Amino acid sequence: MAFSIKTNGFVDQSIIPAKYTADGADISPQLEWRDAPALTKSFTLIMDDPDAPAGTWVHWVLYDLPKDTKNIPEAVPKAEVLPSGAKQGITDFRQVGYGGPSPPPGLPHRYFFKLYALDCMLNLPPRHSKKDVEKAMQGHILAEAQIMGKYGR
Repeated sequence: MAFSIKTNGFVDQSIIPAKYTADGADISPQLEWRDAPALTKSFTLIMDDPDAPAGTWVHWVLYDLPKDTKNIPEAVPKAEVLPSGAKQGITDFRQVGYGGPSPPPGLPHRYFFKLYALDCMLNLPPRHSKKDVEKAMQGHILAEAQIMGKYGR
């Protein structure tokens, strides 16, 4: 089986419900994955919007999820460090933790939840940017899985 990610919040490539957006409760959706490579030591999750007017907009950076993690519950707290030891980075909203879709009026935007299986822990402190996390992941990605949802106003 291939490394894969899904959510019970919406179907891949479909509309993200308002409760996961800035127009609703602005909580993160539940995510779960399976078939990570055997040598996985940690996971990193990045959520971004490549359709934002100013370029790709980062909505969530979560890293150093332990290797035995198989899911993320709905409504992850906006804490720098989670009980599992996972750390959250800074989004383009200049905050720690999940920031839901908040597109300008017009065509729906695409929101990609990209999960990376890594052969190491990144051991970065919390509050790092997507760019910092991607740099630290270079040469350590064993597999990648993604799910995409759409949202518009």
